[in-house]
Amino acid sequence: MSKQELKDYYRWFMDALPKGINELAEAVRQTPGFETWQPDCTPASLDTLGEWFAVQVEKREQTEEEIQKIKARLTFPMEIPREELTDRTFSLAVDIGMYFSQVLLKNHPSLRWNQPFGGKLHIDYGQPVLAGFGAMAFNPVHMMTVLAHGLADKKRTGEGLREIYDIWSKKVQPTS
Repeated sequence: MSKQELKDYYRWFMDALPKGINELAEAVRQTPGFETWQPDCTPASLDTLGEWFAVQVEKREQTEEEIQKIKARLTFPMEIPREELTDRTFSLAVDIGMYFSQVLLKNHPSLRWNQPFGGKLHIDYGQPVLAGFGAMAFNPVHMMTVLAHGLADKKRTGEGLREIYDIWSKKVQPTS
């Protein structure tokens, strides 16, 4: 994406935050056993949300055409997974990333949104990230996508959501 398209995406992301969180809350509460979940931005709310996310994550088979498109973009040959997360799972990762960011912001007022444009090779170039962790930034959507892959592969459990919060909370830098 061009720099302007990334800026437009950032504006969309910030505008979509409340709606994404509301849609997430509705989806969670429509699931039997999770009807009372509240998006109250407490770290404890991540425990239940993590359990819910773990049972929602799904994968699908990639088509041969999709695999060939990926291979065509590669600089170096590598193995392409036959399975990918479903579109719904990616969408949930965005919504959960939005909510997760709000939990961090509410509980750590020194954090703030940022959109890094330092170098195009940077993994978070142009993405909405939380700053206030020293030299590191936290990309909530990317982190939730990584968690979703771990959940889908059964290498992680729903407890992983709270674990991510606890790990990153320790990295928060106080304001000076």
